[in-house]
Amino acid sequence: MDYRYLGYSREKKVVEGTVVAASQEAAVQLLTGQGYQVLSLKPVVAFMPSWEKILPSLFRVKPESIILFSRQLALLIESGTDIVTSLELLQAQASHRGFKKVLGDVVSDLRGGNQLSVALDKHPEVFPQIYRRSLSVGERTGSLETVLRQVADYMEKEVTAKKEVKNALVYPVIVSIVAVVVIAVLVTFVLPAFTSLYSALGAELPLPTRILLTGVGWLNSYGLHILVVLVIAVALAFTYIKTPAGRYQRDRLSLRLPLVGRVNLLNELARCCRSMALLFHAGLPLPEIMSLIIDGSSNKVMADALRGVHQGMLRGEGLSQPMAKNESFLPMMVQMVRVGEETGNLYVTLLAVAETYETEAADKTRSLIALIQPAMTVGIGLIVAFIAVSLVSAMYSVYGQIP
Repeated sequence: MDYRYLGYSREKKVVEGTVVAASQEAAVQLLTGQGYQVLSLKPVVAFMPSWEKILPSLFRVKPESIILFSRQLALLIESGTDIVTSLELLQAQASHRGFKKVLGDVVSDLRGGNQLSVALDKHPEVFPQIYRRSLSVGERTGSLETVLRQVADYMEKEVTAKKEVKNALVYPVIVSIVAVVVIAVLVTFVLPAFTSLYSALGAELPLPTRILLTGVGWLNSYGLHILVVLVIAVALAFTYIKTPAGRYQRDRLSLRLPLVGRVNLLNELARCCRSMALLFHAGLPLPEIMSLIIDGSSNKVMADALRGVHQGMLRGEGLSQPMAKNESFLPMMVQMVRVGEETGNLYVTLLAVAETYETEAADKTRSLIALIQPAMTVGIGLIVAFIAVSLVSAMYSVYGQIP
């Protein structure tokens, strides 16, 4: 929260300004630590809600900012700078206003005697759960800078994978939009002119033209009804997906779809293995690791599968044995985990599985996207060709029937 203060500096000069702190007491401590004698401190009341509160998704802190912050903080700590000074330096150079405010709150909490992980726990919308839990382990083991770099690497791989998919889909999306616009122009402006001409001449039209004109007429008559039905169907589908049963069915379908299902499953398993490797290497026990991964999983089917593994571990069955009982875990993953348990190199085997599945998922994603472009080109070409053939054949038919 922002507080406006009035006070004296060490040189007995009057100073005023604003400070960001979690509470009024924290603000006083922060100003006192800077050498100010506080005379007045009042919270800044905003008369209008900020855009960050109205549209939080547009002003959220991006993962790239967290990655850069983690690497810089690790470097500062490694160079011997204390944690509070490091955070103040990073806060001063932060360009994102929301992230600057979050770092100010974190600094205030640290000055109040809290640990870094406890201060970060107050901002779950910025720092993921795995991030916060890993840093908590790093604080206990004295390897905070190492954990910060590992978490940054983990987040960077996820961001890179998402960017590759988005960049690859840009071209198909643009082609789709252009195709829809072209077909809409043909149907809206070109076809009505030819329809009026054919009706005036009273000529017998060939079959492709009759099919095209019948379809366009049907859309003109019932297009609004179809649009309303589609909107209602989409609204009902979204409403159902918001329910626990609907979300479970959606996640289940996403893992079983032809071609795409395999990619989704590989991505889920790779994320699980990399998260387990990160937390295991940080020093967390496996039961606690499984609880964190279950809570952080966005796929309900995979979360249920991991929950079964967790229960099996609590019964003393280890990690690989419960995995083998669920078809969601692929055989190679089960075998590698078993080898890791037997040899004591679980971190290495989990990391190897994650990298293998990430590579396979990326290859399959590139192959699918490469198939989309020619498929779209052929589909659009057939539609445009059918419209063109229908119009041209009708013209020749009309000319042939003119005496």
